[in-house]
Amino acid sequence: MFSSISLTKFLKPIRSVNRKNILLFLAVLGPGIITANVDNDAGGITTYSIAGAHFGYSLLWVMLPTTIALVVIQEMCARMGVVTGKGLSDLIRESFGLKVTFYVMIGLLLTNLGNAVSEFAGIAASLEIFGISKYLSVPFSALLVWLLIVKGSYKLVEKVFLVACLVYIAYPIAAFIARPEWHQIMRASVVPSFKADNEYLITMIALVGTTIAPWMQFYQQSAVVEKGVTIDRYNFSRLDVIVGCVMAIVVAFFIVVACASTIHVGGLKIETAADAAVALQPLVGSYASTLFAFGLFNASLFAACILPLSTSYYICEGMGWESGIDKDFRQAPQFFWLFTVIIIISAGFILLPDMPLIMIMFISQVVNGAVLPFVMVFILLLVNNKRLMGDYVNGPGFNLIAWLTVITMTFLTLLMTLEFTWKGSLQGIFGFFSFLFSGS
Repeated sequence: MFSSISLTKFLKPIRSVNRKNILLFLAVLGPGIITANVDNDAGGITTYSIAGAHFGYSLLWVMLPTTIALVVIQEMCARMGVVTGKGLSDLIRESFGLKVTFYVMIGLLLTNLGNAVSEFAGIAASLEIFGISKYLSVPFSALLVWLLIVKGSYKLVEKVFLVACLVYIAYPIAAFIARPEWHQIMRASVVPSFKADNEYLITMIALVGTTIAPWMQFYQQSAVVEKGVTIDRYNFSRLDVIVGCVMAIVVAFFIVVACASTIHVGGLKIETAADAAVALQPLVGSYASTLFAFGLFNASLFAACILPLSTSYYICEGMGWESGIDKDFRQAPQFFWLFTVIIIISAGFILLPDMPLIMIMFISQVVNGAVLPFVMVFILLLVNNKRLMGDYVNGPGFNLIAWLTVITMTFLTLLMTLEFTWKGSLQGIFGFFSFLFSGS
């Protein structure tokens, strides 16, 4: 037993590897790897592609501190799930009341709707590269997602998601095919650079927001609770979190590298991840282009399952309703109806003509970054509550990293707001998107 979670004990499962431990790890494997990797979704891939295509390697340094913050944040939520046996929304409602919970849920619902729309936009865009119309791909994918969650069991759904995680290897392969300048990449990864302008600042916030999205904390904790991880196996669940977070950041890193090494060097401008896939073909060949497009489809379909599912989890938990994949419509009607409605709205939005899908994708990631500090404050208050967590409250190292993340994201968001205020809100916003999407 230990009095708090320290950084030294955090790494304990990595140092004790034997056959029994490997089997125990495989038994709890899932929530950490799935949650972290699904965040490399259509909006995320678009954000990473734009960061590399527009700013080259100059934003790679953001990846290292983001990795540390992501691991710490996801570990705290997984630990709360194991210790309390309750989801994050449950704990917020019990500790802060229904009124506060209601407003938090509304804010997250609106944010996640934008994220879910971007997933179906990613499905449509990726398959259009292969000549498949969105009027076929989006309805079929929506039905597939619905059937998997509504008719499948938790074990089946988890296995499907874990297989989907393996497909992300397409992006490192695409990056190596691009033959990047590794010495420049290594330097850019450890030496911070900063540009005091709207475009760079917002892209930086979007990078963090898409890598550490608020929905992730809710899904991570709910998935750990539904999997039934016990405290005696928590070291292996923690390792699941570490492996998942590192995998996710490695994929994001290589997406930036692939686009920076080719599209940025070639002086081309892109608007979406699908544009990046097409732009890669004349620069580095059809193999990299196809891998990039296939990775986008996999990521979009994967996230189209998880994001509505995450939303259903945290709203039902927050309102005190039954939830869980292993239940059915009779046992958890609100959970499954909410999931169904989100799927219908998100997929239907894509089929409407002249929708500003690019703007929705990118803005949803910026909003994620702006909302993150508010969610983090709730998490920190809960994880340091001795009554809830007992001997498993945070140690000083975890609190330092988590609070630094809150302060940094709050500062960057305020700085972005002031930039827009000084330049005139509408002028600043339209100027930014004019730069970003027209290449001017």
